[in-house]
Amino acid sequence: MKIAYFDCFAGASGDMILGALLDAGLALNLLRDALGRLPLAGCTVDVRPVVKQGLGGSQALVGIDQAHHGQPHRGLHEVRAIIAASGLEDIVKDRSLAIFQRLAQAEAAVHRVPLESVHFHEVGALDAIVDIVGAVAGLHLLEIQKVFCSPLHLGTGTVISAHGTLPVPAPATLELVRGRPAYSSGVAGELLTPTGAAILTTLAEGFGPMPAMVPTAVGYGAGNAEREIPNLLRLTIGDAWSPRPGPTVFSEPA
Repeated sequence: MKIAYFDCFAGASGDMILGALLDAGLALNLLRDALGRLPLAGCTVDVRPVVKQGLGGSQALVGIDQAHHGQPHRGLHEVRAIIAASGLEDIVKDRSLAIFQRLAQAEAAVHRVPLESVHFHEVGALDAIVDIVGAVAGLHLLEIQKVFCSPLHLGTGTVISAHGTLPVPAPATLELVRGRPAYSSGVAGELLTPTGAAILTTLAEGFGPMPAMVPTAVGYGAGNAEREIPNLLRLTIGDAWSPRPGPTVFSEPA
């Protein structure tokens, strides 16, 4: 069974997840093809190599051309309609919709409003659609069957949002990590974003140390900020491994 393990030693965001998938071997043209099936114009994705404190990785660059999108906000029902109308595989649609549903539920709980009253700011909504659908499609293209995750590193301090200055973790992020292991080591800044939290807490089947596996690929997805630790999300992909009596022989990876 092919599994993926996200090591969130510096937190996670949607673009860091995309970067980690690309760095671990996801072909950019296949990701672009998948995102191109969304009924959205003016959204692009690219990748560039970066080095964070001596450790190399890939930074996913999501571009939104606001000239194509005049609405100041999008509601959950509009996001659902965009994903449902896409030409993506049903499993990608379903998982993407589940992540957005979870994200909207967290926002509704934080702002004490009905679920259908939740509105995402325009650029943020489009960026989140690309991040979420791209993450789900990327895992599907890499034929990942199960996802696991480390405890979630949150960060500390404050963050500027559309609602003003908020504490870190952002209220929606904290709502999303309820019931999952999370911590802060005192590193300043928003390490785990609501989109990153929504993706990982929806898709991951377990949180903790790396499960027993035979690694076949490793990728590092970079965030924008420079921090006191390397601002990278590490992704390890491999085959689930169950120890058996006697020696186990492995071949060198191609």
